[in-house]
Parts: sequence; C-alpha cells; structure tokens
Amino acid sequence: MRKRILAMALSICMAAAVCGCGNAKTKQAETESNATESASDISEDYDGMVEDSMIASDECNAMPTADDYCEEPIDWNTNEYSYTEENPWMNVQTSPLSTFAADVDTASYTQIRSAIENGYDIDPSMVRIEEMLNYFHYDYPLPKDNEKFAVYTEYMDCPWNEGTKLALVSMNTQAIDFKSAPASNLVFLIDVSGSMFDDNKLPLVQQSLTMLAENLTEKDRVSIVTYAGSDEVVLQGVSGDNYHEISSAIEGLEAYGSTNGSAGIETAYNLAQKYFIKGGNNRVILCTDGDLNVGLTSEGQLEKLITEKKESGVFLSTFGVGYGNYKDNKLELLADKGNGNYAYIDSMFEAKKALVDELGANMVTVAKDVKLQVEFNPEQVKGYRLIGYENRVMAAEDFADDTKDGGEMGAGHGVTALYEIIPADSEMELPETDLKYGETAQVLTCGTEDYTDELFTVNIRYKEPDGDESKLESYPCKTENYNRDGSDNLRFAASVAAFGMLLKDSEYSGSADLGMVYTLASYAAGSDEYKKEYLSLVRNYGEKQPGFSEDIVE
Repeated sequence: MRKRILAMALSICMAAAVCGCGNAKTKQAETESNATESASDISEDYDGMVEDSMIASDECNAMPTADDYCEEPIDWNTNEYSYTEENPWMNVQTSPLSTFAADVDTASYTQIRSAIENGYDIDPSMVRIEEMLNYFHYDYPLPKDNEKFAVYTEYMDCPWNEGTKLALVSMNTQAIDFKSAPASNLVFLIDVSGSMFDDNKLPLVQQSLTMLAENLTEKDRVSIVTYAGSDEVVLQGVSGDNYHEISSAIEGLEAYGSTNGSAGIETAYNLAQKYFIKGGNNRVILCTDGDLNVGLTSEGQLEKLITEKKESGVFLSTFGVGYGNYKDNKLELLADKGNGNYAYIDSMFEAKKALVDELGANMVTVAKDVKLQVEFNPEQVKGYRLIGYENRVMAAEDFADDTKDGGEMGAGHGVTALYEIIPADSEMELPETDLKYGETAQVLTCGTEDYTDELFTVNIRYKEPDGDESKLESYPCKTENYNRDGSDNLRFAASVAAFGMLLKDSEYSGSADLGMVYTLASYAAGSDEYKKEYLSLVRNYGEKQPGFSEDIVE
C-alpha cells in the first residue's frame, strides 16, 4: 500500500514536469527535486496515518464486546409500543356485559417512572393504566379459608366528572413464603447480545438474578441459557442451594453479537421440560431489552411459537431492561401468550421488589386463564367505561369459552379495575344503536327476583394451574357499597388512573389535573414506600410542565 502511494505521487509530479517541457533543463531538475520532496512528505504523512490508525484500532480492540464501536452513542429512540384506542363509553341497554382478562403486569408504571426521572418524553402508548394500578398494593380483604380469591367492590363520586360515579373492582390471592412454596424448576434465559452491553442492561440483569438466586433452596432447580447470534447452555439442572455455582455462572456472562431470541426460547423450553417438576413451578425467566433481530422476530411469529410452547405446562415470565431500543410490544406479547407476567427492571430497587419482595407472586401461579365479566344492572346504571385493560378486553361469549386465554395470577397478586359509571337517572347522553326489534332486545332480565339494590355483579372464571376446566364465582356490588369520598384504596387508585389519563392526554380526563392527582394520593398513601415514591414522581413530573406551581402539590 505504501509503495502504491509513493508511486502515485511520483507519477503526478513527473506528469507535471512533462507538461512543462518547454522550460529549461534546470526547471526540470527543480521539478524532479520537488517531486522527491513531495514523495518524502507523503511518506511521512502515511507513517503518521498508520500510527494513528493503529492507536485507534488498539482502543477499539481494548473492549472485545464493543461491536457498538468506539464512538459516542447516538441519542436516538427506537422504542416500540403497541397502540390501542381507549375504551369508550358503553350503553347498558345494548352492552350490559364488560369482559376482560386479568392482568398483573407492572412494566408500564416502571417505564413511566424511569422516563420521568431521566427526563425522557412519555410515549402515550407506553401508558397502560391497568399496569399502573396493579403496581401498587392495596389494603384489600384477604381470602378466607379454602377461597382462591377475595373480591372487593365499592364506588364513590367521580373526582373528575361530577355527573358520574367511580367504581372499584378488586380481587387478590393469598401471599406465601417462597421458601415454603412448591419446588421450582427455573430456566434463566438471558440476552447477551451486543445491545445488552450498557450498565442498565446485562449488568443490571446479573445483579437481579443473583439476588433472586439467594432465595432458592435445595428443592429448586436452576438452568441458564444465553443467546446472542446463537444460544448456549451455561448451566443445567443445578440445585437451588448451590448459590456459588449459580452466581458465578451469572456473573461470568458478557455481551456480544446479534440477537437470535427464538433459538434461545426453544432451548430454554427444552431444558425446562427436561427438568420438569410435576406439581411444581416450571418457568422460563426471559431477561432482555426485547431487540430480537435474528430468527423469528415478528410479533406474529413469536406469538405462534409461545402459544405452542405453553401447552407443555411451562410458564414464561419476561423482565425487560434498557431504554432507546426497547421492544415493549414484544415482551408484553411473550408474557401474555406464555402464561406469565411482565415487569420492567430499571434499578436494584425495582429488582428487589419484583424478584425478592414479590417472588411468590411473580413465580408461583395459583390460577390461570382468569377472566372477569361485569354485568351492569340497567335499573341502576345507564352507561359505563372501563379505565384501562384495552388490550385485555374480550368478547362476552369468550368468557365461558375455556379455549380462550385469560390472565394468570400468582400467590399474593392483586387485580384492580376501575369503572366510570353513569347513573340510570343521569341526563348525560350516550351513543345509541337503533335496533329493528326494540331498544331493549339485548337486555338481560333478572327473572322474578328483586335485584334493584345491585349496581353490578362481578363474575370470575379461572382454572387451576394444571387444570383445563374453568370454575365460576360471582360477587354482587350493592348500592350500600357507596362511599361519597371513597376509601383510601379507591382514592389512591383514582389518583393513579387520573395521572395515567393526563399522561395519555385522554379525552376522558374531565377536570383532572396534577393538583387533583397529588391530593387524592397524599391522603391515601399512608406509610407505603412505593406510594410515597409515587407522590415524589408526580411532583417531579409537574416541575417539568409549563406553568407548574408548587401550590398544586402542597
């Protein structure tokens, strides 16, 4: 290469000399002398270029996992979320049934918190109000002996719309000590591709899983599968009390290459089936930023893969990390179709909550395919709107169809849902459908019994973790459950829902503002550290908004 550059330089200079052939020979000698000097200069420049190039190369090679190059990261955002329309008002005369699958995911709230704390914009599609509501614990009644769930209902005057009521529907399961839970067969499926190189990705995953491993016992089994361009089995079937071997394997992982997630999923499920514990908790725990770019990558392909795999009796939970190239849509889909739950880890504080404090809830399933169907009484209710759960809404006929997938609930999980309700005597107008055979043709009658004191009835279907046939339970909400100002549970939930609607710029937010959001929560947070953090988050968000005043959060 060096000889080529020198030759080119000499050729150019000699050509210049030939063009000037009319000059004296002394001029030609001068030109040849200049050409020699020019070639010498180019040679020196070349040596400098080679030296600089070698230094730059050494700097890049000093970080063997840096397929990310040696440049400063580009400030861009390729996060992906699934867009859903907000639930509209429904007329009880034509739509008396509201049906949806239970959802205990919490990823949306954690992503919102992380975005606010880091000064990022909030994508409206990031906001899933049901996941904001279900991030928090509430003071609900516990299940009684032999009960799978405890169901609680109440309603109050709606804070952001004086013409409506706000109703709460909750169900929760009994928490358990993970150490006394059935044996667990866990497969840690860890993304170690180049996109996981940042401190808030693979290093955070390693710390989180190491923390989880501290809570395992000799009855548990742990396997580890990693994937990048291809998958690799790092550990298989190790006893849960062998903490040193498990933690050493986790801590030794490094990020590199592309992301073939589907290959890793296949291997992880095969290992889970190899060490399957009958009557135990068999689960794949996927930790990734969701950036699958090799193998099966589309949502449709991944859904088909996981739908087939879940029939093995192995559950799939997803834990997301990172920002900027985060694929929320894929991780939510995988958990939903894999009979698992979805959380987002942005700090060790959150890792402790999800993988230590709520280990039983997130790892031990007590009911699967859980569905709720609320039947509204037209004597009391004119219209209603389910707040959140847009991607969980089901057709009324799917409620009793055991082939239709519902949601999963772990030991200690709670589901909170809110309905804004228009009383039957309200003058508020609702969209109506003209019916050829009468306006009340689809209204369900109550027979000869008197149900006029009931606002609605909550019907719940669920299956045992290893069952195929659903069970049905029903709980009425009566007019006596009205509390004008609401309990602490309902006021805090109302604050979270209002905050979510403001973040989404919802057309249904009415008179809600940050002052209302803060006030409702401040009197209901109590000593709960997560609810106190929520108050700080609302203040933090408010301080960044135009026209913010400290008075609204005092």
